[in-house]
Amino acid sequence: MGAMTESENPENPASPDAPVWEQRFRAPRVSLPEWAEEAPDRSLFVSNATGTYELYAWDRATGEQRQVTDRPNGTTDGTLSPDGAWIWWFADTDGDEFGVWMRQPFAGGADEPAVPDLAPSYPAGLAIGREGTVVVGRSTDEEGSTVHLVRPGGGEPVEIYRHRESAGVGDLSYDGSLVAVEHTEHGDAMHSALRVLRASDGSAVAELDDTKGGTEELGLTVLGFAPAAGDTRLLVGHQRRGRWEPMLWDVATGAETDLRLDLPGDVSAEWCPDGSGLLIVHGYEARSELWRYEIATGALVRVETPAGTVSSATARPDGSVEYLWSSAAEPPVVRSTDGGVVLDPPGPKAPPSLPVEDVWVEGPGGRVHALVQRPAEGEGPFPTIFEVHGGPAWHDSDAFASGPAAWLDHGYAVVRVNYRGSTGYGREWTDALKHRVGLIELEDVDAVREWAVASGLADPERLVLSGGSWGGYLTLLGLGTRPDAWAVGLAAVPVADYVTAYEDEMEALKALDRTLLGGSPEEVPERYAASSPLTYVDAVKAPVHISAGVNDPRCPIRQIDNYVDRLAARGAVHEVYRYDAGHGSLVVEERIKQVALDLAFAAKHLGTRPVEGPSGGSGADGPRSGTRATGG
Repeated sequence: MGAMTESENPENPASPDAPVWEQRFRAPRVSLPEWAEEAPDRSLFVSNATGTYELYAWDRATGEQRQVTDRPNGTTDGTLSPDGAWIWWFADTDGDEFGVWMRQPFAGGADEPAVPDLAPSYPAGLAIGREGTVVVGRSTDEEGSTVHLVRPGGGEPVEIYRHRESAGVGDLSYDGSLVAVEHTEHGDAMHSALRVLRASDGSAVAELDDTKGGTEELGLTVLGFAPAAGDTRLLVGHQRRGRWEPMLWDVATGAETDLRLDLPGDVSAEWCPDGSGLLIVHGYEARSELWRYEIATGALVRVETPAGTVSSATARPDGSVEYLWSSAAEPPVVRSTDGGVVLDPPGPKAPPSLPVEDVWVEGPGGRVHALVQRPAEGEGPFPTIFEVHGGPAWHDSDAFASGPAAWLDHGYAVVRVNYRGSTGYGREWTDALKHRVGLIELEDVDAVREWAVASGLADPERLVLSGGSWGGYLTLLGLGTRPDAWAVGLAAVPVADYVTAYEDEMEALKALDRTLLGGSPEEVPERYAASSPLTYVDAVKAPVHISAGVNDPRCPIRQIDNYVDRLAARGAVHEVYRYDAGHGSLVVEERIKQVALDLAFAAKHLGTRPVEGPSGGSGADGPRSGTRATGG
């Protein structure tokens, strides 16, 4: 592939004449570059420069950039070998997330199967050692979770771990002798335990399990082995004080070094390259910041970043820190503490949007945090869209998002609710989401909706409930359980029929559903019925637009078809858009088309401003693989 240029795809021009909302999607973006540990001038990043998100190699010494992957539905899952000689990337089929690892020389050349003796699977972690050891995590419906080790020089992979419950590769030690595995053998898919294995024979070295010995289930996560030969310390994230914090665990001696950082929110960390300190990412109330922690002295030093969200960060060998930053108003940019922009993609820049304001509302489970954006013109009450985030273990933040910005451009207020189940507000808030799944989150959305109407922000006759993935699920559930509250519903890749979704989804998500609902559909049928949008479909009054990927392994198409058939059977007003991809799309024009369809659907039923674009009210032109069906 050639170097990244301003417009490699003639069907995807980043034209300044296009509507502002479309320009935000088409503007070239880049991820934070990953760098090879033994060759820091060699980097790998993701960009949408061609109109599809793909992997790019960047040689910092020469300045050369090269597109690595080129697939119809895009590629974002990749990494570098420590010596920088190889780029590994995961090859699935049209977004189904099921496939194999491929690799390509950094300088370019033919792709080849990275581990040819491993059958296709869902990925469950990957670690590549400096001395050539490779550890591959896999998940299949038939086998459950397995971890395989490939020794230096190749040879057949050796299975060193297997279990029916979810598990994955955490990290490989600096010298390649130890493998850290995150697992949920205890049956709680929301809280992992850790096991360290010898790479030589797969035998256990150490175990850390915070789910034992008490009534509270506490999760652990691997943050990385120390970057020095013979150093057996593992950086671990824990929840022992009600939020995510780092600690050091010496897997050889069992010694735990508690790092009590005086920060109020969730804390993640990575090793600085020389091992003397940690780069800290602190997330609190939908924003984040960076710190450096000195292990020897315990000193915590602020790394200055603008107010907003640091999506990712890395400490470089020269002592600088590179980070991907944005705010709701300002588009993302890769910055360095050395000053300036690290990686600036060619082409037009994304137009800015509008800032968020913080709103705290008393809900049935405690104070609910919402991020609110108001249109630039006019006074309320506005037509208002509630954009419900997915996950559910996720949260909306003060970060740039082209979707909400498009609704602002069309005169809507935008409200995003970090309901119970969201991350970033402590373990108790996240773990509140159990057994009454879906219903709990909607109670918090209801509380914010009532505030939005009472405050004069939102027009109660023009309220839109919208979301993707888990947010799409909550949208359909909300339309059925609160049919008089919402004027329009927009659900992307949703769970629509919980029982059928459980039957068809990947095994790891079945484990999560059993954790959330307390068992399988056979064991607790009443809970699945209470939490399934299909149970309430006959009560839906609002027109609903559904978009779905036909290859989606997370929210499979059959259960969506079941829901749509029930809508159609009673003549409910609905439209369905099916597209040839998985759980969302990595193609820019496909994303634009879906937002345009949503905008047009809402305008049609609310009488709001028609969608701005070359195709008028019918939405922007997009790939021809999608199909639309209407009813009612």
